[in-house]
Amino acid sequence: MRAALWEAASGRRVRCRLCAHRCLIADGGHGTCRVRENRGGVLYTLVYDRVVARHPNPVELKPFYHFHPGTSQYSIATVGCNFTCRWCQNADISQMPRDEERIAGVEVSPGELVATAKRAGCHAMSYTFTEPTVFFELARDTAVLARERGLANTFVTNGYLSAEALGMAADWLDAASVDLKAFRDESYRRWCGGRLAPVLATLRRMRELGIWVEVTTLVIPGVNDDDSELRELARFLATDLGPDTPWHLSRFHPAHRMTDRSPTPLKTLQRVRQIGRDEGLRYVYLGNVPGEQNTVCHRCGELLIRRGLPGVVANRVAPGGRCPSCGEPVAGVGMAVEG
Repeated sequence: MRAALWEAASGRRVRCRLCAHRCLIADGGHGTCRVRENRGGVLYTLVYDRVVARHPNPVELKPFYHFHPGTSQYSIATVGCNFTCRWCQNADISQMPRDEERIAGVEVSPGELVATAKRAGCHAMSYTFTEPTVFFELARDTAVLARERGLANTFVTNGYLSAEALGMAADWLDAASVDLKAFRDESYRRWCGGRLAPVLATLRRMRELGIWVEVTTLVIPGVNDDDSELRELARFLATDLGPDTPWHLSRFHPAHRMTDRSPTPLKTLQRVRQIGRDEGLRYVYLGNVPGEQNTVCHRCGELLIRRGLPGVVANRVAPGGRCPSCGEPVAGVGMAVEG
């Protein structure tokens, strides 16, 4: 299928405008993601009809804690990614086109995906597991149909999509869980094959467009666990995105090409959580640490949502999205139990 967001260049080259890499691709070549190919001066996507994963998940696993808690999302992915994170948990599919030089997946149409999600009782479609930017055309066509059938749409993303792609997605994207992997450009270049500034620009623009945003940071020993860096990151979230932005702190476990260091100590995550709170963030979670995912009222401390693994155990948020004890608004979308 012909790709979206590209322009012709000299010598039958093309300039891809899908993500911040803005790859200049020679005839017969591929973009950084390895799933967009120049054929005779025309850019094609290789993954439009090659779905490698599709199944329902609790919304909390994305993670979204402030977007319709307790519901499920129908998650889909193709192979490919525009980053090369050394710790990737899904490298078998995200890096397949690069490491194995092949495209796996089964042919499934957008209509079939939406119909399956409806039958499964899902509240939303989630474009996830790898990087949804690289299967943008499939996500777009599926999302438009999903909206028509009453489903929401969410991205789990590294935030490296271009301003043009985000502008197109604004018509159908309801929420995004964005991985902010570090707060140093050097770290992005060394460990991920990207840059920091485009991710920050995406986060700001998503907020301006009214897309609900939650941010996840995988805290990795020796990579991004310096207190001063994390304080700057938390301050950015609180000032540029707002104090109601949920921040999910995840524990690192050795994976892919980063097996030379130990899992993140729990005390490190607890320290970072306090940094986030000190900088004014109202909702800071230890994402993959049992017992650390509950939502409490930032004003009175009332327990609002109790979570187990993998989802909501009890939701006490009052109609209108308020604390039942003090009446303080609880940030988010669809926070109260419907019906």
